Amino acid sequence: MHPMAALSFPPMRLYCGGGAATHNTSGNNNNLLGNHALDAAHIRRAAELADRSAGFTSPHPNFGCVITSKTGKVAGEGFLYAQGTKPAEVLAVDAAGDFSRRATAYLNMEPGDCHGDHSAVSALVQAGIERVVIGLRHPLQHLRGNAIRALRSQGLQVDVLGEDLNSKLIEEARKSCLLVNAPLICRAASRIPFSVLKYAMTLDGKIAASSGHAAWISSRTSRNRVFELRGRSDAVVVGGNTVRRDNPRLTARHGGGHMPMRIVMSQTLDLPEEAHLWDTSDVSTIVATQRGARRHFQKVLASKGIEVVEFDILNPREVMEYFHNRGYLSLLWECGGTLAAAAISSGVIHKVFAFVAPKIIGGKNAPSPVGELGMVEMTQAFNLIDVCYEQVGPDMLVSGFLQPIPDVTPVIPSVDETFEIDPTVTPYESRIISFYKTWDPYGAFSNFSPHQIKMPDDNGDYATWLSVEHYYQAQKFVGVDDPVAQDCVENIKSAKSPEEAARIGRSMQRKHPDLVRSDWESVKIEVMYRALKCKFSIYPHLNAMLLSTAGSVLVEASPHDLFWGGGRDGEGLNYLGRLLMQLRSEFLGESPTSS
Repeated sequence: MHPMAALSFPPMRLYCGGGAATHNTSGNNNNLLGNHALDAAHIRRAAELADRSAGFTSPHPNFGCVITSKTGKVAGEGFLYAQGTKPAEVLAVDAAGDFSRRATAYLNMEPGDCHGDHSAVSALVQAGIERVVIGLRHPLQHLRGNAIRALRSQGLQVDVLGEDLNSKLIEEARKSCLLVNAPLICRAASRIPFSVLKYAMTLDGKIAASSGHAAWISSRTSRNRVFELRGRSDAVVVGGNTVRRDNPRLTARHGGGHMPMRIVMSQTLDLPEEAHLWDTSDVSTIVATQRGARRHFQKVLASKGIEVVEFDILNPREVMEYFHNRGYLSLLWECGGTLAAAAISSGVIHKVFAFVAPKIIGGKNAPSPVGELGMVEMTQAFNLIDVCYEQVGPDMLVSGFLQPIPDVTPVIPSVDETFEIDPTVTPYESRIISFYKTWDPYGAFSNFSPHQIKMPDDNGDYATWLSVEHYYQAQKFVGVDDPVAQDCVENIKSAKSPEEAARIGRSMQRKHPDLVRSDWESVKIEVMYRALKCKFSIYPHLNAMLLSTAGSVLVEASPHDLFWGGGRDGEGLNYLGRLLMQLRSEFLGESPTSS
């Protein structure tokens, strides 16, 4: 098959993660729905179990396991209590005993609490489990797919929701798995912890009276729920105004278990010398401030055992990235309206819990829960997602997400064409290697990398080009019988950088399309292919780097070039990545044969 044949399919975009459609005859539909109902119910139970340790240990990946016997009855259950404790699967197998033989295990998430620990998989295999149903793959890339492959290699049937099982019931069950591990998923997808904004307000939208008095807006029942929210968090965040006005303790007060850290954000460090938060006998406090703010007061805080962290620019995103790097998984914001608005504007708030009390306080200057966001029309308002309403004592709790739980399923641009090029690539388990700029880890794959190539001209003589991009841009005008086009080829060839070569070529193509060779659109992929093949043939270290990516999907990550690149969200055609995978297959001797 010609090396370009696998690249000639019609452009198509497909998300890897939607799952294949399940085809059944109408006579089996009822059985299928019944089986899906059972699978969905047990997965939801596994997710419910996974949430059991919340508030008693610091936030961690949540795992739950339900084992059902051959008759379909629940034989054993278990959940991971804390990081470093017995896996949920081990506890469930122990509880089920001999009923584990030929049983089905339901897991809300693929096992993988610790890299290199295979005890969960071993427990299921040794117990004689026959089938494993998994709510979602592990969101962390270094653990994703490992346990699923290990279980399948041992002969167990593994069904993953959204991949092997698809229906409305299954989708709802999968959603419960996403919710119980939303903090972990957010950590995998971004560089900030999962953040919840909590506030209590009156029916007319006030968080305090005009005087600043705020004790208490919500009921004792609601305040107890807040203690639970704190217990589920690594830390509680407040601003300087809250410290000065309310002098809070921010403890969980649930009679034992996990106590969250306290974080105070204050730009000026205009804080009182005496405050409940400076008492660190039970739990620590960290103060985040602008670099250089009140050096003397920083020493006062340090003498009380308070850690002070300085930022060049104190804003919610910088602070959240810092605590992400410290390993924090989930944070609860209990700040005033000014800091809440800054946090929302910075995009660091994922979920909101609003306790609405059946009270009216009024007051023109009474503060509201969220300060100025710069919005002037109602159409600009943030709409919550997956909103829930719950009566808590006399109050109403309204909760919802400000942004959806991110989908960490890798998106493979032009997925069908990619599989045609390299059959070793698998849709759900393939690693995606992105490259764009030459300084990226795989930047040498770029057509802009500084690697000279020698290519033959029409006379069979070899000419040296400073980069693949130099050669590619010049070929637009080669053979055109016009002195302007010929001068352009020489200008591109002598350009000092690939960027300059690209600028010259693109500008000429845009301003004088009549000077571009008539067959350019039909040959440009072949031109790029020849140049890339030369580059990866004459540089052994580049060839070795390309071969080392076998089984991975290569994606040129330009957010703007939707022909050569993969686009911002996988909507691009990714022809450059596909050409590299084609070359890789050829170099490995695995070039797909024609059908």
